[in-house]
Amino acid sequence: MEPLTIHGLHDKLVKGELSAVELTKKFLAHKDAVEPRIQAFLSDNRQFALEAAAAVDKKISAGENIADLAGIPGAIKDNICIKGQQATCASKMLEHFKSPYNAAIIDKLMAADYVSLGKTNMDEFAMGSSTENSAFQITHNPWHTDYVPGGSSGGSAAAVAANECVWALGSDTGGSIRQPAAYCGVVGIKPTYGLVSRYGLIAFASSLDQIGSFTHDVEDCAIVLNTITGHDVKDSTSIPQEPKDYKKSLVNDVMGMKIGIPKEFFGEGLDEACRKSLEEAMETYKQLGAEIVSVSMPHIKYGIAAYYIIAPAEASSNLARYDGVGFGLRVEGKDIVDMYQKTRSQGFGPEVRRRILLGTYVLSSGYYDAYYLRAMKVRTLIKQDYDEALKQCDILLTPTAPDTAFKIGQNDDNPLAMYLGDVCTVTLNLAGLPGISIPCGYKNGLPVGMQLIGKALDEETLLRAAYTFEQHRTDLRRPSPMGEVEL
Repeated sequence: MEPLTIHGLHDKLVKGELSAVELTKKFLAHKDAVEPRIQAFLSDNRQFALEAAAAVDKKISAGENIADLAGIPGAIKDNICIKGQQATCASKMLEHFKSPYNAAIIDKLMAADYVSLGKTNMDEFAMGSSTENSAFQITHNPWHTDYVPGGSSGGSAAAVAANECVWALGSDTGGSIRQPAAYCGVVGIKPTYGLVSRYGLIAFASSLDQIGSFTHDVEDCAIVLNTITGHDVKDSTSIPQEPKDYKKSLVNDVMGMKIGIPKEFFGEGLDEACRKSLEEAMETYKQLGAEIVSVSMPHIKYGIAAYYIIAPAEASSNLARYDGVGFGLRVEGKDIVDMYQKTRSQGFGPEVRRRILLGTYVLSSGYYDAYYLRAMKVRTLIKQDYDEALKQCDILLTPTAPDTAFKIGQNDDNPLAMYLGDVCTVTLNLAGLPGISIPCGYKNGLPVGMQLIGKALDEETLLRAAYTFEQHRTDLRRPSPMGEVEL
């Protein structure tokens, strides 16, 4: 049995086969049943959800057209602001903070009559790859609850994989949508930088952060993308362009498409079972008429080093605002310096403190040129590598992660091992390009993810390639062991 989808449920709603309120209640009941084992949510928003669903039912009864996303239960990562609701970033620093305004994408979702069941768990301030760094709880992988769901958007990925909701939003700074999508066996997309407004997304690293989505299939991914993309004057990095209908990209055809395989992503460190799944995916594309070409990206090997200089540097700057003065946690001290120190020491967890210290160091006098400036030059070289590779082909195909999900606690004492898990994803954020992760196999009952990378603002080709693969590999559409929502 395949998971319920946005497009499938939309058809049922408009045909009157079920109501939005009934649908929402069914998902709330399933969420209540599995959430104690998954711990994907940091807040419960059922009153809003039922009210929003009732408003959709009224529109349907009145014969009005409804948006594709209207009345379909979803979830929002807890670093995206919704007026009057918590926005904790899974941190003690913002535990009691409620946003005074909506993020730009929330206004877009409201216009589409969205239904959200709550805010999802994450690594604190989006810093992590496992959702173990939350100040409040550890989220578990629905495929095997002893394993991590990935991060930092692990709560959103796990909620979708566990069928606690149909879709969810996350943010991606170095793979924080694509990697948990791979670990949880769902579809996760990071759009081109600037395609989705970051206004109202609580910043980690401003030149890298991008909002995207988790869904059960590629068609649903296109539906959410249609809803959240668009120019926003409140975001200076938002790209002005005409609206697109990404559902038109869902063409089951890759005949003649050139798919590049960067050899640097398939070297030492890639698990053999994952490699086999990816090679089978390449063979599927070949059989469908695509051309597989080998490409080289010589500067990719410096990606992790550059990322873990640039991202902490930007985090150090962005998180300076949490000082106990304006908003958020305040721990009283004997003077203002003591108050700063106690507030930040108690408000931030160990991973956030680690990155702030690293970022402050690389920006400090005497080290800026040696580290930060050099990392920015490497970033340019990585972007040039992508540009050259994508001149030779339409998209690139890589692993999403070197292996499947790891056990909870496995990397607690080894942050470097955790960082190296992002080796396949961070360079895409450095280059600002779009990427999508889709399931391409299984290893010991855990999903394997395949990453497709496209040219800037060419999400259409990515969606077409992902959709075609999905249509021809229906054997990969498996629900997690958390069970189905009975309608």
